[in-house]
Amino acid sequence: MTVQQEAATGQNAGAAGVAGEPLEVWIDQDLCTGDGICVQYAPEVFELDIDGLAYVKSPADELLVEAGATTPVPLVLLQDVVDSAKECPGDCIHVRRVSDRVEVFGPDAE
Repeated sequence: MTVQQEAATGQNAGAAGVAGEPLEVWIDQDLCTGDGICVQYAPEVFELDIDGLAYVKSPADELLVEAGATTPVPLVLLQDVVDSAKECPGDCIHVRRVSDRVEVFGPDAE
């Protein structure tokens, strides 16, 4: 079972993030520069597609190419996902709470 599958099924405290609230991540491909920094930090969560842009992957390790597609942030990968958002040259990685969709890491974080 992958880390994301564990997160989706609740095994491993998975998608618990800030203050224990579940988090999700998405990428704005319109801003993605294709540098692949996110893939270097968290290959379990991000992947470059044949178009050269980064996308998130589902808990089943499937590439999610739909605009605005989100995936859970596994607790064990939270720091890697946050670092990806901080280091992204395109400022296109958004991490938000699932409950109210408020961005907690990324270009629109409060």
